[in-house]
Order: sequence, then structure tokens, then C-alpha cells
Amino acid sequence: MTEFLPELDIRMPARQRRLTVLLRLILLIPQDIALFVLSIVATVVMVVAWFGALFLGRLPYWAADFLSGYLGYYIRFCAYAFLLVDRYPPFRWQPADYPVTVQLEPGRLNRLAVFFRLLLIIPAAIVVDVLTAGWAALSFFVWVIVLVLGRMPRPIFGTAAAVLRFQMRAEAYVTLLTSAYPKRVFGDEPTPDAAVDAQTRPLVLSGAARALLIVVIVLGVISSVTSGVESRNVRDDVSVGLSGR
Repeated sequence: MTEFLPELDIRMPARQRRLTVLLRLILLIPQDIALFVLSIVATVVMVVAWFGALFLGRLPYWAADFLSGYLGYYIRFCAYAFLLVDRYPPFRWQPADYPVTVQLEPGRLNRLAVFFRLLLIIPAAIVVDVLTAGWAALSFFVWVIVLVLGRMPRPIFGTAAAVLRFQMRAEAYVTLLTSAYPKRVFGDEPTPDAAVDAQTRPLVLSGAARALLIVVIVLGVISSVTSGVESRNVRDDVSVGLSGR
């Protein structure tokens, strides 16, 4: 069975408007509402599609079309939130000439892997949690840098693209849009074709981008451990409070 690893294309903007960078979180509110509604529909489609995939050995075509469109919408939202692009994501399923493109090729699926998909995704989900937590810890500093410079430095762009690409691949796997397990957190190997203008396909990270990605991972692990400790302390406080009644 041929496995196509989902690809993410992002055209890095030369400059970004400081006003849109400054108001990015506010500008995202309408998109956030739309994405929330779409996520509810996508969850229902996902459940139905899981049964269909078990029976057919692939996603039903209607489900593959919807989930592919939803994943593309979600990744365009995230790319704008990550400051990877400056162009506002349109309220369209498949916008033409948008600087963020997700390439998927849904195909045959292993029924056993479909049945155990939620268990199989756990390691990749842990990596996604670490990456997103680490990026969140750096997001304010990235926002300040882009706001001051009016652009995103290439090492930061590469790191953000690596985080988003792995997240996209994990989402594609859990939604059965691919049989290929998420991989290549640290990008791809350089190729002769990428020597001229490598951006995200292939995603070739510089030494600075790889170092920053390691910082993201370390911060993500620290954040996860800290959150776990805080949650345990809250549970202990609640237990003590209840036992004292």
C-alpha cells in the first residue's frame, strides 16, 4: 500500500502589515467562530466516516471531500494565527491562490489501523501537544519580533512551519485522510530542487531553525510537566478540602 505523506505549502511573505500583526487575535475572532461550528460538523462526519472506512477500507468520497476541506480551512486559520502569512484567510472551502495549501491524497486504509486509530495516534498527539505548548510559550516574543520588524525572520518561519506541518499531518492521520503516520518533525533532507528557493516543500530547516525548534520542544515539555503538577496539586487540595468536611 502506497502511503502519501500530506504536504504543506506556505509562501513566505516578504513583508507583513504591522497593523494586522498588532490586531491579529481580534481579527481571528470571526474565523474562530466559523471554525467552531465547522468542527462540530466535522466531528459528526468523522464518526460516520470511521464506520464507513471500516466497511470499505477507505473513506467514503463525500467524507473525504468534507474532511479535506475542513483540514485545509483549519490549517489556513492556524497559519494566519502563527503569523506565517499576512493575507486574511477567506471564508471559502477551497480558495484560489491563497499562500497556504494542504495537499492530501486519501486512498486505501488498513482496516485494523482504522479500528485502533485513536490508540495509534497517541504518540503523535503527545508530540503535537509538546510542540503547540512550546510554541505558545514563545508566541508573544514572536509577535513582538514580527511587529517590530514588519516581517518574520526565516529561522522563526521555518520553526513555525515545522510545528504546523506536523500538526497538519497528525490531524490528517486521525481523520483518516492518510495512512501515513506523522513524521519528520525536524524537516526534510535538502534536495537539489530546494537549493534555489526552499520554503516549506521540501521543508529544509536551517541550523538556527532546528535550534529554535529544540527550544520549542524543551519549553513544551516543561509546560506539560508543570501543567501536570499543577493539576495534581489542585486535585490534592480538593481532596483535602472534601475530607475536612
